[in-house]
Amino acid sequence: MTGNSTDDEAAALIEDPRIQLPVVAQRNERVARKGFWRKLARVAGKIPFAEDATAAYYCAIDPGTPMRVRATLFAAITYFIVPTDLVPDVIAAFGFTDDATVLTTAIAIVGSHIKDHHRTRARRTLRQGDFEDA
Repeated sequence: MTGNSTDDEAAALIEDPRIQLPVVAQRNERVARKGFWRKLARVAGKIPFAEDATAAYYCAIDPGTPMRVRATLFAAITYFIVPTDLVPDVIAAFGFTDDATVLTTAIAIVGSHIKDHHRTRARRTLRQGDFEDA
C-alpha cells in the first residue's frame, strides 16, 4: 500500500485554493501580475501564442484554480516576462521559441484547468487590445 491518510491530507492541502502559494510561487505571481500586460502589449503581434499566454494568465489569477496549477502557470508566465532567458527575445525568429516551449509545456501539464471562460476572456482582451485595464 503506497498511500496513507497523511499523504491524502497533504494532497488535499495542495489542491485547496485557499492555501497560499509557496514563497517562490508567490514571487512568480508578483512578477506575473506586475509585468504580464506590459510585456504582452509589446509583443502580442509578434508571438503566435499570445492567446494561450493570456488564457494561462487568467487561469493563474483565478482563485478557483488549484495551487499547484497556479504555481506552474505563474512560473511559465514569469519565464515569458523576465528578459534574461535561454534565448533572448531580441533574436529575430528564435527569440520567443524558448518562451513558447516553456508555456506550451506548462499548458500541456495543467491545461485541463484552463477553462472556456479563461480562453474567452483572453480572446476578448486581445481583440480589444486594452491591456492596461485587463
